Amino acid sequence: MGAFGIRGPIARSDLPGLCDRLGEVLSISAPGDDLLCDVSDLGPDAVAVDALARLQLAARRRRSRIRLRSASAELLELVAFMGLGDVLPD
Repeated sequence: MGAFGIRGPIARSDLPGLCDRLGEVLSISAPGDDLLCDVSDLGPDAVAVDALARLQLAARRRRSRIRLRSASAELLELVAFMGLGDVLPD
């Protein structure tokens, strides 16, 4: 199981770099492995949730998935409010 972390705040312009970083992590992980994403330093905002959803999509394209680790209650509430609770499991 691979692991990586994301720190905030995230700007929309950061998304390509985050996807590149995820690609590096996925390249050393076995296909189908879950990746733990430490989001303890990520604030609860729409851009952060958008970034996490995009990263999940990129991981799923490589037959993997991201699991959130150390997510704040506020971030999890926003994920659920945006209808992505099943997409971004903790």
